[in-house]
Amino acid sequence: MLRALALAAGLLAAVPAAAQTAPQYPVKIPAPGGEAIIPNAMYQREYDEVGYAAARRVGDTLYVSGGIVARRKDEGNDEAAFKAQTLRTYKQLEATLKAAGASWDDVVMVNSFHVWDSPNFTGKPMDQIRVMTEVRRSLSSAPAPAWTAVGTTGLLAPTGIVEVQVIAHMPKK
Repeated sequence: MLRALALAAGLLAAVPAAAQTAPQYPVKIPAPGGEAIIPNAMYQREYDEVGYAAARRVGDTLYVSGGIVARRKDEGNDEAAFKAQTLRTYKQLEATLKAAGASWDDVVMVNSFHVWDSPNFTGKPMDQIRVMTEVRRSLSSAPAPAWTAVGTTGLLAPTGIVEVQVIAHMPKK
């Protein structure tokens, strides 16, 4: 009898675990005029805990939340390190664009927020702009997007150098 009860309890405990399957990414959540896009589990946590979507599509326009170009613990603060950090961030943005069905070729607007005097980058402001342009061109053959670059005193990430937000045009197919 005890053995049967233990077996039944084990089966009941397994049912919720089996019923709770991991979501298939990207997750697209219907929203007024379009959808919120969650490309992966990391962004799912951000959506659930912080309350923002990695991307939001409204009509033919896709708004992608900012990605932060930041220096990691063992990275340098010279131009070569900044280029690698920028590529890493642009690849993150590219993954979000792809999850929404877009690419860098669809980007029509870039907004960037720069900590010009950051100890995490030893170059000048135009060095940041030049490197960011080189990286974007390596990912897109489309005409250049519009771009607004703004200086700021800090970003959410303590070692952040630049935050990059993009807007893409995505006509329905």
